[in-house]
Amino acid sequence: MAKVSKKQKAWTIDREKLHGVDEAIALAKQNASSKFDETIEIALNLGVDPRHADQMVRGVVTLPAGTGKTVRVGVFARGAKADEARAAGADVVGAEDLMETVQGGTIDFDRCIATPDMMGVVGRLGKVLGPKGLMPNPKLGTVTMNVAEAVKAAKGGQVEYRVEKAGIIHSGIGKASFGAEDLRRNFDALVDAVVKAKPSGAKGKYVKKIAVSSTMGPGIKVDVAEVAGA
Repeated sequence: MAKVSKKQKAWTIDREKLHGVDEAIALAKQNASSKFDETIEIALNLGVDPRHADQMVRGVVTLPAGTGKTVRVGVFARGAKADEARAAGADVVGAEDLMETVQGGTIDFDRCIATPDMMGVVGRLGKVLGPKGLMPNPKLGTVTMNVAEAVKAAKGGQVEYRVEKAGIIHSGIGKASFGAEDLRRNFDALVDAVVKAKPSGAKGKYVKKIAVSSTMGPGIKVDVAEVAGA
């Protein structure tokens, strides 16, 4: 039998019970007892098989209350567009020089943006950036000539979501220090975006299960029937 930790003994929830969204968020905050400001996370179990192209779910959404994280943004651009990126607050800006830095093993950014003319350079970094989910993508607005807007969006609470092999989307919706109302606004924004991104190949029930948790806390099941549009 698995040993139960002191932290697990202190959890104050019935892990099998379905909760309303507000109750689930309150419980996630209540069970975030680490010394650091834990992230409140959501897991959506979808009725899709992402191995099929017509069942992939991927996109971006701006969380209205922000993420609570400091996001470092890297931009591949030259000349005026590089200047534009810096003025918008990009942390790392470059072209071939930045490519060499990344190839050398230093990735000093959490989001990556590129102008279309730089994709020949960025394309060589596919094996490095791809597995980390950092490859710029025009569908996600990260391959663009409007680098200033993209940088501000990345810094201002925009998050990418993508379904994993098991048909689950994991995403942070804020910090345990956030107010319950702000976490609810972010929860609704993310779920609404995922529902609107329902792929043509999805069959049967689309949103099967939803759970919220803190970084170190237990998963708290949400009653999907209570979630608008799910």
